[in-house]
Amino acid sequence: LMFSCSVWGGLVQAGGSLRLSCAHSGRTFSGYAMNWFRQAPGKEREFVAAVTWLGGRTSYADSVKGRFAISRDNAKNTVYLQMNNLKPEDTAVYYCAAKRDPYSSSPTEGAMDYWGKGTQVTVSS
Repeated sequence: LMFSCSVWGGLVQAGGSLRLSCAHSGRTFSGYAMNWFRQAPGKEREFVAAVTWLGGRTSYADSVKGRFAISRDNAKNTVYLQMNNLKPEDTAVYYCAAKRDPYSSSPTEGAMDYWGKGTQVTVSS
């Protein structure tokens, strides 16, 4: 299922930073864990980061640990992905996703209940 999610990506040089925001409208995601996934050209979609409903726990793919940070503002129905020290291999279409689970999160694509539309992030070398 899709949800309306306004996401803004962009073009940035290697070493730079970018913050993705997924502001979902039309429904509340109370009780949902929120995730970011990405899909690079010619590759399968992969897990990037997840945050539990109350924001107490986060998890990351090894490739982004220490560089990316996921957070959420439940009052604004918004989830963020702060991306620092970007590398050309971070170039991909990034997707926001939601999983109905008030207690934990999952890195599994098939476990997501809702998906937002993707946004292109391009990191130039």
